[in-house]
Amino acid sequence: MTVVEIHPSTHPPLPPTTEDERLAWLRLLRSYRVGISTFYRLLHEHGSAADALDALPHVAASAGVDDYAPCPEGVARAEVKAGRKAGARLVFVGTPDYPQQLLDIADPPPMLWVQSDDQAMTRPMIGIVGSRNASSLGLRMARALAADLAEAGFVIVSGLARGIDGAAHEAALTTGTVAVMGGGVDVLYPSENAKLAVEMLTHGARVSEMPMGTQPQARHFPRRNRIISGLAQALIVVEAAAKSGSLLTARSALDQGRDVMAVPGHPFDGRATGCNLLIRDGATLVRSAADVIDALPKADPQAEMDLPSAPPETRSLQETAELHSQILNKLSTAPVAEDQLIRDLASKAQIVSPEITRLELEGRVRRQAGGMLSLA
Repeated sequence: MTVVEIHPSTHPPLPPTTEDERLAWLRLLRSYRVGISTFYRLLHEHGSAADALDALPHVAASAGVDDYAPCPEGVARAEVKAGRKAGARLVFVGTPDYPQQLLDIADPPPMLWVQSDDQAMTRPMIGIVGSRNASSLGLRMARALAADLAEAGFVIVSGLARGIDGAAHEAALTTGTVAVMGGGVDVLYPSENAKLAVEMLTHGARVSEMPMGTQPQARHFPRRNRIISGLAQALIVVEAAAKSGSLLTARSALDQGRDVMAVPGHPFDGRATGCNLLIRDGATLVRSAADVIDALPKADPQAEMDLPSAPPETRSLQETAELHSQILNKLSTAPVAEDQLIRDLASKAQIVSPEITRLELEGRVRRQAGGMLSLA
């Protein structure tokens, strides 16, 4: 059983069991200003997605947002219909086919669209990411690592980008590879990897938390990256510039407690700068798949679940207003973890977290990738 890090607002709920419940979950998550942490908090506070949807206009009104309307049922039904047409299925947190390793991360997606061979998502995964503008040596290294790790029984997970990602996927086509998409699972991007995206479904999967038909945008990729690292037992960076998406994925992996590994490169090659920095800062140096396998920790057989937090305490309007002021005064444009904010306020999570939800719905607080908070 997997060890699960439980955030007060993200205790894994019981999964939906009926079509109406599944539709309510989808509507709640697709509702305006309802992010992942807010979704879990509302579900925990109200007991069901249907009750949370009924409460949303009142919650928004109490935060000063008038005429709030949750995601219409027709919009959610249209997304479900599009998913079925594309041959994808919705996988909900708490169900047996939901990737258990994602329960380790701070903000596991409540649901994922998956197109797959059923076995691909159940095997141990290694992430391989790197430069889109990869060198010939970098591409060769990515292919060799992916092929050898696949031969050792690992599924290769990456982001289907051109360059290193595509090379890693291609080398593991016949053994198992998973692509985490920046847009909908039915949107094959970039176009040069469209054939690869189709072929990988024979022994692999395409996965996304985005709505069907969503075109990938730059702001989607940090969220996509946390799923790549979250699915992986370890993340290997083959080539990366000093400021690149691959380094953001590596930071996400570190935050999630994953092993970060990097292939060294020549100091004069800008595409190796990020990898060399990671190695300098403690990442495992990788020369071959053997280095990766040797560095992997043994699985911990122990697992436990934290108990859900107590229900929110009742406070007066004046006390609530004072708490809102304290929260806003502690925040700035620089993101801070919610747990750190709660510690800074010297208060209880069950008191502060629901008010963060109200401020988020009001548009005064922004929740960023990884559950980080900042002023809107």
